[in-house]
Amino acid sequence: MTGGAGFIGTTLAGLLAPDNEITLFDNLHRDAFSGSPLARHPRVRLIQGNVLDLPALREAMKGAQIVIHLAAIAGVDEVLKSPVRTMEVNVIGTYNVLEAASTLDNLEVFLDFSTSEVFGTHAYKVDELHQTAQGHVGEARWTYAVSKLVGEHLSHAYWHEKGIPTVSVRPFNVYGPGQVGVGAIQQFMLRVVRGEDLVVKGDGSQIRAWCHVDDMVAGTLLCLEKREAVGQVFNIGNPRSTVTIHDLALRIIQISGAPLKIVYEPLDYVDIEIRIPNIDKARTLLGFQPKVDLDEGLRRTYEWFKARHGS
Repeated sequence: MTGGAGFIGTTLAGLLAPDNEITLFDNLHRDAFSGSPLARHPRVRLIQGNVLDLPALREAMKGAQIVIHLAAIAGVDEVLKSPVRTMEVNVIGTYNVLEAASTLDNLEVFLDFSTSEVFGTHAYKVDELHQTAQGHVGEARWTYAVSKLVGEHLSHAYWHEKGIPTVSVRPFNVYGPGQVGVGAIQQFMLRVVRGEDLVVKGDGSQIRAWCHVDDMVAGTLLCLEKREAVGQVFNIGNPRSTVTIHDLALRIIQISGAPLKIVYEPLDYVDIEIRIPNIDKARTLLGFQPKVDLDEGLRRTYEWFKARHGS
């Protein structure tokens, strides 16, 4: 599992560990693993490495039956700061992981994590056949979406040309206990438990559909288990958990009970106005059905952040 020490990877590994031998290959840039109980699990080993190192990938991957590729440069601030590195890691890194996997004798499935950002600035109930958007050349924000879209094309090319059983997933705004990085909910939760006002970029009218990590992992497991998934791409998200960023911030303040307010700051980058998935394909082919509603998911997430980061 490349990028396996991150938020989704650590959550997924926790479910898989009782019945599988798991290797996490990660540079620990965003580390949700080291401080978790999973770090002491006898069936889980961590190899600190970089997906740009093909020989190290080949060595780590020896004997693998399932490969899950999560490693990527992500997060708006990091992408804007390092667009070249974003393209390098997300394109060449994905090629390296696929190339290493293509030499495995008993590979059952290769799962590539893409992104919902491939749909561009306006993604309202988009299905998998909806036209993807590459954005304006020269706008650094789109290097992430374009690099992940290249990863999808690479994965499907290995399926069609070399018979590697690949599946791609497009996660929509995943959040939950254990989250690391710079996502909106993670940042809001950290500020709330520290008693700080919440900072919203722009006017807060941006619309998102939020997917709890338990639902994301459930969808991921279905992609690994169902033979019908091979050669396909799936939206994984929860269209019922749709709110504006302003409403999201209000809900988190209400859950905390803290006397905080929302502070608005101007946007200094291109943002996505609306992002809501159509998940009919995942429902039909995989039997995927998100179960955690937004308020319940936010409560669970708040309790986790309060226990670990509260004063």
